[in-house]
Amino acid sequence: MTDLKEPRTNPYASLSTAELVKHLSEDVSRLVRDEIRLATIELTRKGKRAGLGAGLFGGAGVVALYGGGALVAALIMLIAYAVPAWISAVIVGVALLIVAAVLALVGKGQVARATPPLPQEAIRNLKADVDVLKESAHR
Repeated sequence: MTDLKEPRTNPYASLSTAELVKHLSEDVSRLVRDEIRLATIELTRKGKRAGLGAGLFGGAGVVALYGGGALVAALIMLIAYAVPAWISAVIVGVALLIVAAVLALVGKGQVARATPPLPQEAIRNLKADVDVLKESAHR
């Protein structure tokens, strides 16, 4: 027995141009809505993963802070073999404050170079484009 399939007929063949445009508009609208829904689901999923990752980074930062504190305490105890413990703590504290001051100055310089937070090159290019359009409109 041979399996002959019936030829498919085009459901849109008998429709007018206006009806075809209407169907096309509906199909495009449905496609756009579906794509937006898919993008929303994907972004939600990625946002949850990013939130989990950020939480893990925060936890790592806290653990690193405790580890740094333990190393500072060890350094204080090491120096305490040569001088009294309170002088050892003062030496380490002053050294940490100097490092913090240097980092703050470098950070301040970086922030100063980043401000104002406007895309200045893009603004210059946009103004140049507007000027060119104005000139060509006056010709």
